[in-house]
Amino acid sequence: MQNDKIWELLNLIGQLLAEDVEFSNDETLLYTRLARAHVAPPIFKNLENYILYRAPDLDRLGDALLDLWYEQEGEARWAEIEYIVRDGRFDATFIYPDENDPEEDTFDRRDRVVAKY
Repeated sequence: MQNDKIWELLNLIGQLLAEDVEFSNDETLLYTRLARAHVAPPIFKNLENYILYRAPDLDRLGDALLDLWYEQEGEARWAEIEYIVRDGRFDATFIYPDENDPEEDTFDRRDRVVAKY
C-alpha cells in the first residue's frame, strides 16, 4: 500500500465520521466488510449505557473505504477494517480473509467485534 495515500484516506474516513454532530465522534467504531465493488460500513457509537447504530453516508464514506481497499498492492487484500476513534485519535486494524473463520456468520462476527469494542 502507498503509505501517504493510505494515511490520507484513513484521515478522510475520520473526518467523514466526525461529520455526525448529533453524537460525539469519540468512542466510535466503524466495522466494515469490503470486496470488489462492495462495501458494508456500519457505524457504532458507545454511549456508555448502550451501543448506538448509525447509518453511514454510503456515497461519501463508501467511496473513501473502497478507495482505501483499492489502494492495496498485490493479490492479498484485506477483507475487513475495524476503525476505532477514541480520545480524538483513530486506530485502524485490517483483517485478511484467512484471519476469520469461514464458517462464522458475518453478523455473528460483527456482533463479536462490537462486543470487543
